[in-house]
Amino acid sequence: MQYLDFEQPIADLEKKIEELENLSSVSEGVLTKEVESLKKKVDALRKNIFENLTRWQRVQLARHPDRPYTLDYIELMTDEFIELHGDRYHADDKAIVGGIGKIDGKSVMIIGHQKGRDTASRKYRNFGMANPEGYRKAYRLMKMAEKFDLPIVTLVDTPGAYPGLEAEERGQAEAIAKNLKMMAMLKVPFITIVIGEGASGGAIGIGMGNEVYMLENTWYSVISPESCSSILWKTWDYKEQAASVLKLTAVDLEEMKVIDGVIKEPLAGAHRDFEAAANAVKVQILKSLKKLGKMKPEKLIEQRIEKYSAIGEFKVVK
Repeated sequence: MQYLDFEQPIADLEKKIEELENLSSVSEGVLTKEVESLKKKVDALRKNIFENLTRWQRVQLARHPDRPYTLDYIELMTDEFIELHGDRYHADDKAIVGGIGKIDGKSVMIIGHQKGRDTASRKYRNFGMANPEGYRKAYRLMKMAEKFDLPIVTLVDTPGAYPGLEAEERGQAEAIAKNLKMMAMLKVPFITIVIGEGASGGAIGIGMGNEVYMLENTWYSVISPESCSSILWKTWDYKEQAASVLKLTAVDLEEMKVIDGVIKEPLAGAHRDFEAAANAVKVQILKSLKKLGKMKPEKLIEQRIEKYSAIGEFKVVK
């Protein structure tokens, strides 16, 4: 298990427990009380740390390399799943995966960003940064879902849309803009859940749901803390301050009514218990499907447009 810098006190205690448990005297009961005492200290310390996380620490947790990704959630949540490939124009973008799956017997179209866990898979998935063909694949699958009256679930986890020259040449901005227009007018229930990073147009390009939720240790913002820091302070050194000012955590966005709710994670993060995290997401999806499934197509469209029109505050100056 990889520990983040603020988890080091926990790592030190757990290492000490492991060393004691490896001693033969533990099996004889000599050190049992000491081990149990240390385990209680670890539990208390972990609870204290994770109940008082800063915004930057939650950003770090959202990026944890052991965190479950879209395909992990799909495997744990669905009874069966068929992945669909390609945008029918250029290529099959591996940074976005999608297909038809069954959750408790209910057929849904599931689409999400996918990252990799090692050097080879990260390169293969382009670090979860989609090219235009990724958003066009998502467009195709969403329209297919609408055609066959399937609810849509999107799982957002990206550091942003791919910013390379070739992506711009193939119409990155146009692909995302086209998706936004299409998502606003979809006639089927649409649920979006941020499972990791939710950066800028790369996130909203598949995330304009009737209901939007975030896992507890995720972030969602128009810009990353590092990029914000480099613009305001000309260096990445102020990324922690930038994260604080951006108010990009799930709790912040729920208070500002940008999202509809926060999905609780296992203590210490989703990477500590994949099954518990997936079950929490599954429960919310089923709850939302039951609610949205009662709405007529025209009402779904109206609700979605009103939801995004109400986000933010502004003043008209004459």
